[in-house]
Amino acid sequence: MEYAYSFSDITNEALGFAGGKGGSLCRMYNAGIAIPNGFVILSTAFENNGLKIEAHSDIEKCLEMLSGSTFAVRSSALSEDSAKTSFAGEFESVLDVARADVFSAIEIVAASVKSERVNEYSKVHGINQEHKIAVVVQKMINAKMAGVLFSADPITGSHVNMVGNFVFGAGEQLVSGEKNAYPFTITRLGGKYQGDKSFVPYAKALYKATLKAEEIFCCKLDIEWVVEGGRLYIVQARPITTLQTIDYDNYEINQSLDADALWSSNNVGEAVPDVMSPFTWSLLHEMDLECQKVPGYFMFGNICGRTYSNISIMISSLKVLGYNVPKAKELISDVFGYIPDNIEVPIYPFRTPQLIKEMFLRAKKSLKRMKDSKKQKVYYLEYTPVWYVKTLERIEAANTRQDLFKLWTSDVRPFLSALWYIWFGGAGSSTLATLRKKLAKMAGEELANLLCSNFSGEQTLVSMKPLLAIEQVINGSLSGEKYLELYGHRSPHEFEVFYEYPADDPSFIDKQIKEYKDTNLSATELLKKQQREFMKGKKLFAQKFPAKEKWLEKKLERVSRDANTRESLRNEFVKVFRVMRHLLLKIGSVTGINNDIFMMYCFEVPKFLQGDTEMLDKLPKRRKNFEEYQKMPVFPQLIRGRFNPKEWINSKDKRQDYYDPNAQAPVLDKNSIKGFAGAPGTIEGRVRILHSFDEAKDFQKGEILVTTMTNIGWTPLFPKAAAIITDLGAPLSHAAIVARELGIPAVVGCGIATTELKTGDSVIVNGSIGVVTRKG
Repeated sequence: MEYAYSFSDITNEALGFAGGKGGSLCRMYNAGIAIPNGFVILSTAFENNGLKIEAHSDIEKCLEMLSGSTFAVRSSALSEDSAKTSFAGEFESVLDVARADVFSAIEIVAASVKSERVNEYSKVHGINQEHKIAVVVQKMINAKMAGVLFSADPITGSHVNMVGNFVFGAGEQLVSGEKNAYPFTITRLGGKYQGDKSFVPYAKALYKATLKAEEIFCCKLDIEWVVEGGRLYIVQARPITTLQTIDYDNYEINQSLDADALWSSNNVGEAVPDVMSPFTWSLLHEMDLECQKVPGYFMFGNICGRTYSNISIMISSLKVLGYNVPKAKELISDVFGYIPDNIEVPIYPFRTPQLIKEMFLRAKKSLKRMKDSKKQKVYYLEYTPVWYVKTLERIEAANTRQDLFKLWTSDVRPFLSALWYIWFGGAGSSTLATLRKKLAKMAGEELANLLCSNFSGEQTLVSMKPLLAIEQVINGSLSGEKYLELYGHRSPHEFEVFYEYPADDPSFIDKQIKEYKDTNLSATELLKKQQREFMKGKKLFAQKFPAKEKWLEKKLERVSRDANTRESLRNEFVKVFRVMRHLLLKIGSVTGINNDIFMMYCFEVPKFLQGDTEMLDKLPKRRKNFEEYQKMPVFPQLIRGRFNPKEWINSKDKRQDYYDPNAQAPVLDKNSIKGFAGAPGTIEGRVRILHSFDEAKDFQKGEILVTTMTNIGWTPLFPKAAAIITDLGAPLSHAAIVARELGIPAVVGCGIATTELKTGDSVIVNGSIGVVTRKG
């Protein structure tokens, strides 16, 4: 590798030593963006902040090939212009340098790594290591105009407009504030310029260059530009540091900071209710990337350890396909809940033709994946239970890094992706959502929910089996060991590998048997009772709509089959997570890092097994942040815009249902709480607030369960409950489906139940219309 490269001749290997600025200039130059020509001197050319003698010949060759009489010599430290730190103006730059003085200017720039201002900036940002510096030499531009452009609003995160300003003359006057700047905006859709007319001739060129640069760097950018001789040049591009959301080193993460968007913890928050460990988050992030619907945008986000869905992406995509916002909100409501009218959904300015083309191409891939999934799902449903048992045995027998590496790369990790594709591609819930909405319009919410409640008829719903199988253990038709093999992977934390699974707790079966006997309730009898109610519902429907009786029978058969397939695939998918936990524990044991393995990212694990230990020093910092996130309360169900958890926690006006600093708070009815009609029925009783499943031991038979959300791990508690009330949820959420199966009234998706109610309150729960009324 040489010590210096022209922008056009840089190699992929050399880019790693070109620094932030040098690397970005080379990549943009070679992508056809107008950049003042130049070369980069790699960090390997410097030693003890001085230039190596042997580097001179490479630099002289590059300088000879560069036209012009004067040059700009600029810093390009390896930590400069990164996603976390810009070091803007901290390192030295020397402008208007004569050809004979270039080497002296290079030495001045290189020596600036030891300057006081660099030292202070580094301290503020927690950077302790010595800076390595590369240096950029470019043809000097005598700017007629100079300015900056942020490709997203650096304050709000909005993607609607690119915002910038400029001055006449050199850019230093803009940075120093010597001259008043002229502000302007460029719309992301269409590139419409609004600002001083002097810049009109160059606005389109800046717009096109910015879009191309975003494609290269895959993020929103802070761009510096100049105009000379009637042509616009880009002189720098770096990530907008105020919009950077992930610090991988420390597991500091808040993806609400990236853009003005609406996030929801509904649905995904049921599957992953806990603060995610660094490993689990990175694994889910990789799977999100594998099934990305809109290029450059992730469907799932991480806000200080908690998982959220990006509702703005969904609504914006549906808008591109021709749906207006109210209709798009209605389409997703059965899964993600209703969005209050006082909350505006920020819309991403997607370019319609390009997005439709991209979505069409990805839809073709999705359809193929769904087709393949239908072919393969029977195989995986039969094979996964066998794989599960055998792989746990192989993990137990593995005692070397080589054995564990092979298990990771050749078996467990690819098996997880394969099953993810099967579950994601072949087990949608759209048939149930469509039928429930149609029945609600025809016959009302109460009858619709009743008719969508008998999934445990001829074929027991998989999510009900852990509860029903305890009866089999008690009557001796199923051994405790077999129960744990079949259902010991299902838990309130089943998608979080940091926590122990029931099958790993030797006392779990005994606890379940004692709980069942103390309750003196039979889940089987509850199911039979609800099936009788279901048959009454079918009879009532037939009386009201005799011509639709056969139609309903076919639809219910299809929905029941789809629901059972979806639940069966999820059941097998969760097994891989327990296998993953056991593999991680074995890696931690063999390597001596023990539980710190969960502070490692998924992509780091195979590197670690091959001897890379660079990440080990970062694990304590990640654990510290992970534990800080665990101490925080559950965040609001809906979050709009940039969310600061600490400010929200300390706010007198904080709400549990939503966070939106722009929304006008609605007047709450002090006597009632509104949610979704989850499961029909009306009952009066006393409330028990449970903030987590760990508090389940406090719950008494006949109380009304009030909690943030439930998943399959909560199912054993349901037979004891007179009714269910949740903050999160929608008609197709776990609480609603299981409550309907057992005939327990439920109101889900209330948003504020856990904050507005308290243990001991007397309430009336009307699951038929989705209302909870306080008594007294």
